Amino acid sequence: MRLDHVQVAAPPGCEERARAFYGGLLGLAELEKPAPMRASGGAWFALEGAQLHVGVEDPFAPATKAHPGLAVRDDELDALAARLEEAGAAVTWDDRLPGVRRFYTADPFGNRIELLGGSAAPGEDAERPQR
Repeated sequence: MRLDHVQVAAPPGCEERARAFYGGLLGLAELEKPAPMRASGGAWFALEGAQLHVGVEDPFAPATKAHPGLAVRDDELDALAARLEEAGAAVTWDDRLPGVRRFYTADPFGNRIELLGGSAAPGEDAERPQR
């Protein structure tokens, strides 16, 4: 079994802000949604070996505890944190997981997002402590 996708919720009319955050700031490539699903709104993005879907939910409430954890190369983590801060996003570093550099931020809708550094590129078998 493997992870196929993760979905975060967003309010109606979220598409441009989702593209600016997930595509622009995080650098994820947008995927074209299948035609029968386009009318429901939202946007889909590519991850290494999986996808991140931003789905419209009305009424909407952000996920402030549940979150996707996105792995990036160690040498990209600080630059990503700086880019997010420059765009006005809060970055909260967390050192409670030994051996893993990571921080939390929120997407434009208030959903919690975790960014983790790893010595290997995303998708490679980097050793991670068990949670």
